[in-house]
Amino acid sequence: MGAGKSSVGKRVAKALGMPFTDTDRVIAREHGPIPGIFADRGEPAFRELEATAVRAALSTGGVIAVGGGAVTHPATREAMVGARIVLLTVSPEAVAARIAGSDRPLLANGGLDAWQTIADERAATYAELAHAVFDTSRRPMSHVVDDVVAWLRDGDRQDSTDTPTSEGTA
Repeated sequence: MGAGKSSVGKRVAKALGMPFTDTDRVIAREHGPIPGIFADRGEPAFRELEATAVRAALSTGGVIAVGGGAVTHPATREAMVGARIVLLTVSPEAVAARIAGSDRPLLANGGLDAWQTIADERAATYAELAHAVFDTSRRPMSHVVDDVVAWLRDGDRQDSTDTPTSEGTA
C-alpha cells in the first residue's frame, strides 16, 4: 500500500504502448467503493472480487496494478503464475505522507503501524512472487518508471539491482 503501483503502472503502460488496468479501480467501478465492500461484505468477499478482476485483467493483457493484498488470495496467486511480476517497495518514512488521510480499510484503525504489520506479514509472499523489485521511497517516479520499462524490455527475469531492504512493501 502506498508504493505507487497505480502511478507507476499507468506510466509504464504508456511508455510501452500497452493497455493499463488497475484492478482496484475495476472493482470500485463494478461493485462500489472498496471501503464499502469491506464494511458491508468483509475482506473475504472483497478478495474474491479481486481474484476475478485480476484473472480478467490478465486475460486482457498489458500492465496490471493489483492491490497489495491480492496475493493473499490463493486463486489470485495461481492466476499470476507465468506473469512478469514487479514489486514496488517503499519505506515507512516515505509511505507515511502517502497514506495520511487514506480511506484504505485495512489502515482505518492503525495507520502507519497497521501498514507496517501488513507489510511484514506479506513480505515473504511478495519476495517469492516478484521477478524484479524497485524501491519508490526516495526516487522520482519517472526514474522508477524508466527502470521498470528497461527491465521489461531487457526481458530480465532476475531481481533488479534496485532491491531495497525489507523496510516496506507495496
